[in-house]
Amino acid sequence: MRIKNIFTYTLLTVLLLSATSCADEFLDLFPEDKITSANFPQNESDIKLLLNGAYAHLRENSIYNEGLFGFGVLDGATPNAFNWGNTPIAKTGNGQLSANDGDIVTFRWTRCYGIIFRANYLLESIKKVELNTEAKLLYEGEAHFLRGLAYSLLADSYGGVPIIESSLTTEEARTIARATLADTWSQAIADYDEAIQNLPSDAPEVGRATKGAALGLKMRALLYQGKYQEVLTVVDQIDALGKYSLFPSYEGLFRLENENNEEVLFDVQYISGENSQGSLHDQYCGTGTGSWTRGSRYVPTDDLVNAYETIDGSPVDPDNKYENRDPRLKFTVVTPGSFILGYQFPNYIYPGGAFNHPGNRFKHLSSRKYRIEPEASLPVSGQSSLNNIVMRYADVLLAKAEAIIETGGNIDEAVALINRVRTERDDVKITALPMGLSVEVAREKLRHERRIEFALEGLYWSDIRRWKIGADIYPVEIKDHTGGLIETKFPNGYLDYYDLLPIPNSEISLNENLVQNPGW
Repeated sequence: MRIKNIFTYTLLTVLLLSATSCADEFLDLFPEDKITSANFPQNESDIKLLLNGAYAHLRENSIYNEGLFGFGVLDGATPNAFNWGNTPIAKTGNGQLSANDGDIVTFRWTRCYGIIFRANYLLESIKKVELNTEAKLLYEGEAHFLRGLAYSLLADSYGGVPIIESSLTTEEARTIARATLADTWSQAIADYDEAIQNLPSDAPEVGRATKGAALGLKMRALLYQGKYQEVLTVVDQIDALGKYSLFPSYEGLFRLENENNEEVLFDVQYISGENSQGSLHDQYCGTGTGSWTRGSRYVPTDDLVNAYETIDGSPVDPDNKYENRDPRLKFTVVTPGSFILGYQFPNYIYPGGAFNHPGNRFKHLSSRKYRIEPEASLPVSGQSSLNNIVMRYADVLLAKAEAIIETGGNIDEAVALINRVRTERDDVKITALPMGLSVEVAREKLRHERRIEFALEGLYWSDIRRWKIGADIYPVEIKDHTGGLIETKFPNGYLDYYDLLPIPNSEISLNENLVQNPGW
């Protein structure tokens, strides 16, 4: 299916409205068996249909989908993971990306604007339908939440972008200029504030946005801007809801039976079935079954594995390097010696039957987070019903810790928050950090903890760019199970302009006022 950009959506809307206007003038007749702007929307059911259409865009790759492949360019664009092949996703992670590439470069832009278009259309449609006050506020809150989410992703990825709050004419769409980065973030925050004001603490249906979800994504938007004092204010508002806490099991966080638990502020809902409403996590990022249709094409790296501490703080045993490690390692990465519940094979010890994609030279590690287990429960390929967590309470705790450190607050208080993540779960208990750390050491520990806690969840790419540490961590060598070099990520070093994606050249060709990001 060819993906159309926001300008195409707008043009179709204009043409549809023009056709309706002609019907008004000449015939005053409307087809009753088709949806047109003359007969849609008419009632709350139609409004909900529009709302569902806006939520559906969250399942698109390059928004929140396909694990390492699509969740925010994800860890495949960082030292945490390796993407085999010459795709734009892989290029993003190794320094070969160009403004002419598709995939993440183009799709994130067009699909975020698809969400914005649908949210704007929803807000306009709500005014045309008779709704009670409670329903009106709810739908408006969700529309603003989704629009804020889209502008946040655009600001984080591209910098300042065109701000669109209503339908545009074709000429307007071809001439609108980019807003500043500050104004783009301000638009996202304004949308989140509207959502926070209108949304209840509990959604009428699982998966729809809540006050906590809007607060959580506002917190992240402020964190990415370095507005730490405001982060602390929002964290207090989240805690005041009294809804969220760490789930007792880190491993269980990413299991079907524990979806929508007390740690989740917002996630993208998936269901398996015939209508392609499932996720591709298990196909692209799960351990393989010996078939080309299954198996990790996007895999965790030795660089990530080496970052995990030992449980007791002792040196890693080079002869048993996967033992006595932070339990989150084996909950996140399938390592040699991992026990797998069999699917096409009897129960086995990896790598006696678990395979990465045949085209992937990287054979000795695979991803476990978001993996369906046992393998006998694997859905039809590409139809995983396991939800994708966008925001969870561990992020709130670590955002607060970071904000305290960066605002000159009580470092021991920040360390205590980090230690909650290291010790509070039933299945993750590693040596607590000591009190009395300097600001510099506390910052280093906080950044390390974020990398480990959210490994393969797609946050590290944004963290690297906002912390401006790309030049410090690259180049990174990717070696296969024999020690042979597969590739070097950013072999000539990381360049500052990689902190933003390029504006797609396909979009610039439509609008000369879309100035390209420097360096691209």
